[in-house]
Amino acid sequence: MTSNRRSGARSRRRPPKRKGFRFGRVLVGWSLILAVGATLAVGLYGVHLDRVVRGKFEGQRWALPARVWARPLELYAGRRLSPDQFESELERLNYRAVASPQTQGQYQRLGDRFEVRTRPFRFWDGAEPERHLNISFADGQVATLTDADGGADPALVRLDAMLIASIYPTHNEDRVLVRRQDLPELLVKTLMAVEDRNFDHHLGVDPKGILRAAVSNFQAGAVVEGASTLTQQLVKNFYLSADRTFERKIKEAYMAFLLELHYSKDEILEAYANEIYLGQDGSRAIHGFGLASQFFFNLPLSELDAAKTALLVGMVQAPSSLDPRRHPEAAESRRNLVLDLMVRDGVISEAEAAKAKRTPLGVQDGGGRPAGYYPDFITLVRRQLQRDYRDEDLRSEGLNIFTTLDPLVQAAVERSLPRKLAELEKQRGMKAGTLETAAVVTSVEQGEVLAIAGGRQPGYAGFNRALDSVRSIGSLVKPPIYLAALSQPDRYTLTTSLSDRPVSLPDGNKRWEPKNYDHKVNGSVQLHSALARSLNLATVNLGLSIGVKNVVDTLYKMGAQRRIRVVPSVLLGAVSMSPLEVAQVYQTIAAGGYRAPLRGIREVVDAQGRPLNRYPLAIEAVVDPRAAYLTTWAMQRVVSDGTAKWLGDQLPKGMTMAGKTGTTDEKRDSWYAGFSGDKVAVVWVGRDDYKPMGLAGGTGALRVWGDFMLKLDNEPLPEIPPDGVVLADACGRKNVPYIGDSAKGAASCGGGSGQGSRASGGGESVARSEPEPAGGAVETPPEPPPPPKPARTENHFMSDFFGR
Repeated sequence: MTSNRRSGARSRRRPPKRKGFRFGRVLVGWSLILAVGATLAVGLYGVHLDRVVRGKFEGQRWALPARVWARPLELYAGRRLSPDQFESELERLNYRAVASPQTQGQYQRLGDRFEVRTRPFRFWDGAEPERHLNISFADGQVATLTDADGGADPALVRLDAMLIASIYPTHNEDRVLVRRQDLPELLVKTLMAVEDRNFDHHLGVDPKGILRAAVSNFQAGAVVEGASTLTQQLVKNFYLSADRTFERKIKEAYMAFLLELHYSKDEILEAYANEIYLGQDGSRAIHGFGLASQFFFNLPLSELDAAKTALLVGMVQAPSSLDPRRHPEAAESRRNLVLDLMVRDGVISEAEAAKAKRTPLGVQDGGGRPAGYYPDFITLVRRQLQRDYRDEDLRSEGLNIFTTLDPLVQAAVERSLPRKLAELEKQRGMKAGTLETAAVVTSVEQGEVLAIAGGRQPGYAGFNRALDSVRSIGSLVKPPIYLAALSQPDRYTLTTSLSDRPVSLPDGNKRWEPKNYDHKVNGSVQLHSALARSLNLATVNLGLSIGVKNVVDTLYKMGAQRRIRVVPSVLLGAVSMSPLEVAQVYQTIAAGGYRAPLRGIREVVDAQGRPLNRYPLAIEAVVDPRAAYLTTWAMQRVVSDGTAKWLGDQLPKGMTMAGKTGTTDEKRDSWYAGFSGDKVAVVWVGRDDYKPMGLAGGTGALRVWGDFMLKLDNEPLPEIPPDGVVLADACGRKNVPYIGDSAKGAASCGGGSGQGSRASGGGESVARSEPEPAGGAVETPPEPPPPPKPARTENHFMSDFFGR
């Protein structure tokens, strides 16, 4: 029994477990653990990716270049402007001549009448709207300015400003930001048709789209549709590298999904339109449709037709191999394929597509680059910016820099310089290219730099002679000497007799003995005549009388910045300046003794249009305005009777200008500095190797100066003298100005108490031009206001360039 019980017990035992069953349970367990771990890892990775996606998308998405703009053309009835000048400005701004303007950026010209549809533009002080205008010209000025749609006629219109430069980010990406509401619907619909037909409905990845694209590409025998959604393409361009790996593709899909969870379709589309890579311009990468439109067509995105839109969208697939400049046939084939897809999805009609296929690609050379690139002026702007901004801000914050450059003035200067220098070389039998030049044009009242040329070849980014060529100024120093003397009205008047006799002063182991240009000695000459004739001996005697230090201090007050040695040779121009610094000195005379530090920038605003830094007009009284007026009067005689008489013979009736020629030893430098009522201009002509060239100021620089200044719209010099100046007839001249009661002391020619003998010429009486009061009694004129006593102040802008 015992054995039976044992046997029964054994029979009731479970059969042994199979090893495979146990292994399966372990495998399932580990699979669950791995699945949970993988899910957790994917979740944690998703949290990391989510931070990456949101951090960059919500922060500063792009490093945006600073844009530098010229001053806009202002239109108003009565503005001096010719029809040809106006059309040239429209062409510089890439306006298109058409039979009937329908959209912004178009114009029609019929003789002296224009119909124009302007572009909107946001300036620092407000937005200028799009306008539809009729403009007529007569007698070299704007005759009428009317609203072509029957609305109120505008009193003043500003055209959109010209882009003249960009300061690119360090990595040389460039883009023009476009908001979603500014994306043309034609572009948006074309993108959907070609790149993502289900964009409005998927969550970043579109499985149906992948299948549909595969079928379409198989049927076409070529890649006509992309399998990636626009969101995936944005992720690839915005966050990831271009590596073609499975891992990157999974990461791309995951990030696309996260992007769709957080942001609207409009936000994603806007980012895509600004980020997509569309070509290369040397080292500059072209990103976004806004810049691509300018780069390839010289047109804003809003002005693209179906053919140009199809070309840009088609390039998304392969920007390098479909570049219309390098591969026009491939680009045209792709464009036409895109036009077919636009017809398929109802974006355009078959007739519109057929017409578009017949049009040329329309690519413009130099498109997207700053129009009329002005490297010499940009150098000036950069130096001013470096005082106020960090370089990284200029390269990343999307600043808009509005400058003082006047394209009309700059164009006139650039046309004149190479032509006139070639003429001078031919006349003198010089080898072509021997002469070099520099020119600066500024406004009188505001000190704004209107144009700069650093050499004879416009647009050449080489040595900037206008800023950096420091040459002896010769007789250009004389007007400040005479101004310093005339600031002492108790000693000097315009008719004071000056001694034009030899001077001999010790100069080390030798003697300094200056001579007149013609080696003659004139004895006694009137002060104004000595300046008009540029007499060296009279000027030296005058300068020694008032003191060389007084002359040097006057130069500093007027804007000179370089250290000047207080030695007698300064009186004949032994001081070196750049053309820009000379322009500052002469601007002070032209502005009646009020110095406005020269500036190249008007305003700087951020990417949202908010002002960041204002460059206000900073005018300072630095010399007696009465003496400045008398000096200008004498400088007018330089033009009418003196060393610049050639210019006086060219002036149109009613126009008055003042100036001074300058020539250095052995005719190594030829200068002319002068001004009208509203413009100051300085021209230097010479050789870079400092060799003599045989041109004096009146035969060299003056001819270049007159060539462009006479083509510009100029105002005559003001005729009304400042308070404290009276006019009198003296020595055969009418209306000679005197300060205060100086006319009483000038009863004979050469009157006054300056050094030297009185002028010969007898006792011609001087009578006031002012009417006597009723009753015949002569009233004593009111006491004139005291002249300003300026301290030796710094011209902060110019001191950025010159140290002393």
